[in-house]
Amino acid sequence: MYQNIIEVLILSAIQGISEFLPISSSAHLILVSSLYEFKSSSLLIDISLHLGSLFAIVYFFKTELLDVKNNKRLLGLIILGSIPLIIFGYILYSTGIIYSLRNIKIIAWTTLIFGIVLYIADKNRFDKKISSNLNFQSILFISIFQILSLIPGVSRAGITITAARILRFNRFDSSKISFLLSIPALAGASFLGLKDLFNQPIEFNYLVVIAIISSFIFSFITVKFFLIYINRFSMNAFVIYRIIIALILFALIY
Repeated sequence: MYQNIIEVLILSAIQGISEFLPISSSAHLILVSSLYEFKSSSLLIDISLHLGSLFAIVYFFKTELLDVKNNKRLLGLIILGSIPLIIFGYILYSTGIIYSLRNIKIIAWTTLIFGIVLYIADKNRFDKKISSNLNFQSILFISIFQILSLIPGVSRAGITITAARILRFNRFDSSKISFLLSIPALAGASFLGLKDLFNQPIEFNYLVVIAIISSFIFSFITVKFFLIYINRFSMNAFVIYRIIIALILFALIY
């Protein structure tokens, strides 16, 4: 029992932390699952982890989400910017192409390449803000970049922040755009998982509850402190981390 709880806590930490940092949650989950055969890992647990992150980000931005009257335009742009990812995600998922992308070679190269792209984009020192500069053209640009996050190792958070920085949004607002776009993305991933789950025997247990709660906690803490961090520092630490991970993977592969 204790081993199962520890495994779920580890998976929750990976999901909650890497989902919102520019380091790719899918890559980390795939790598950890391939290195360690977690007995607790299952489709139900995976859905629970995503739901925990979804609940955390919704709770964190509850003020903006509930104040529809004053944030109608922003919420409309976020929904609009999520449509391309949902469409392409469904196509890759339904055709099975998504599974062929989940290999360590692809993860190694995307981790390195898009880490460098993030570094270059983060050099911009302009100060565009969501309140005055986020429009249809900019959200469309970011949404096209977000499609690349379907490839493990790219990082949905990383690529959306990169796109926003290319458009010269400041780091804080680039991160906020990324976090808001994560809500439909997580909801879509959870829905697809639930769709598959209905074809399997469902057995809810204490591990599901632990997965949701622990993923919620890790996700909420990550979002809160990342926004504090990004107000003071650049993305360099995450770029260096990605390069190190990529080099380790290259050493294992080649």
